[in-house]
Amino acid sequence: MNMCAELSGYKGNVLKFLMKADLQIGDIIRITRNEEVFEGTLMPRYELADDNHIVLKLKNGYNIGIKIHHEMVVMKVGTGAKPTYKLPYQPKEKRELPTVTIISTGGTIASRVDYRTGAVHPALTSDDILTVVPELSKIANIKTKILFSLLSENVHSSHWTKLAQTVAQHILMGVNGVVICHGTDTMAYTSAALSFALQNLPVPVIFVGSQRSSDRPSSDAALNLINAVKAAARTPIAEVMVGMHETSSDTTTVLHRGTRVRKCHTSRRDAFKSINIGPLARIKGEEITLLEDYSRRDPNKQLIINSNFERKVGLLKFYPGLNPNIIDWYMDHGYFGLVLEGTGLGHVGDHLFPQIRKAVEQGLLLGMTSQCVWGRVNMNVYDTGIDLQRIGVIPLKDMLPETALVKMMWIFSQTTDIEEAKKLLMLNIAGEFSERTLYEK
Repeated sequence: MNMCAELSGYKGNVLKFLMKADLQIGDIIRITRNEEVFEGTLMPRYELADDNHIVLKLKNGYNIGIKIHHEMVVMKVGTGAKPTYKLPYQPKEKRELPTVTIISTGGTIASRVDYRTGAVHPALTSDDILTVVPELSKIANIKTKILFSLLSENVHSSHWTKLAQTVAQHILMGVNGVVICHGTDTMAYTSAALSFALQNLPVPVIFVGSQRSSDRPSSDAALNLINAVKAAARTPIAEVMVGMHETSSDTTTVLHRGTRVRKCHTSRRDAFKSINIGPLARIKGEEITLLEDYSRRDPNKQLIINSNFERKVGLLKFYPGLNPNIIDWYMDHGYFGLVLEGTGLGHVGDHLFPQIRKAVEQGLLLGMTSQCVWGRVNMNVYDTGIDLQRIGVIPLKDMLPETALVKMMWIFSQTTDIEEAKKLLMLNIAGEFSERTLYEK
């Protein structure tokens, strides 16, 4: 018998400890450590676990982690049922329903809580997501694929490329929509990336996440996922979008354009907001209300795929006293472009002007965005903005800094010609800017 297989998730020191005691998952064991005694069922561990703790399920149903110690005594007192996960009955495909692919990349919506530490770890597969939300089988025929198991801070441009290619494969297979489970922290970057990588979409591509994991009572995971699948199956919109809670209540979700959305709160369930435009649609129960102009779903559209991104593009946030030599670093390391996140209408201190001029002369593409959440840059109001334009800095209207970064990365994967890059930067490719920003109270 392969003991390692019988001790799923354990490794290193704790695996040796359990093997020496001839224990298996499901055994009822008693652990004596100093004057403490614990008795319960030996449980498997998740794949990211350390190698110093044993997990027990106590009689009261709680799981606890116990750190191994050289004076600890472990005794097998019985044999219980080995914990197993059995997939529930999978519904048969219904021809009358549309087909939606759910792609899992990780994040809180695809995670569980480790009750030893309270930390969140990527743990769920795509099939897990489907089976814990059985309502999905009434909305669409679901195909699932686990592409990554990453927290979103670990997702970067090579993942965007692979994700875009995977989405394209499923669209070309004829699915009616695609839902992407993604961590919320960098979801706006990835949604912008796919907005540029996948053009002339015939069907919707919807990013979905959750602020709270699915095993918390206040989780937003189920509603977000259900409504994302509804939108993928039924909405007439064919764009890259982000679908999340509209308010802190479990009533509605909204669909944000993938290039115009930002996470505006660290933990609220309605953290995502459309910036400088309204959401494209609202979903409440079975009703989908269209709110803004959009690109229409059309199965006859020919998908255009340009999924590469150039990494040597930077995003620099101005602050008082910023060292000008930072701009030199970008030049010295061969960067193609730099997005400046300036103050107000699009300003930086004039002590940066010599380095900015030098960068432009060396062929860097410099674009200006604003640190303000709402509004647009206007570099024709004050001398600072006028001078920066004369040097060669391009005002980027009401484009979000993160969207501008991703767009510039995408542009320089298409061309290294600076004039062509400027034209593409000012071309509205995926609704990333407006010609006029409306004032909203």
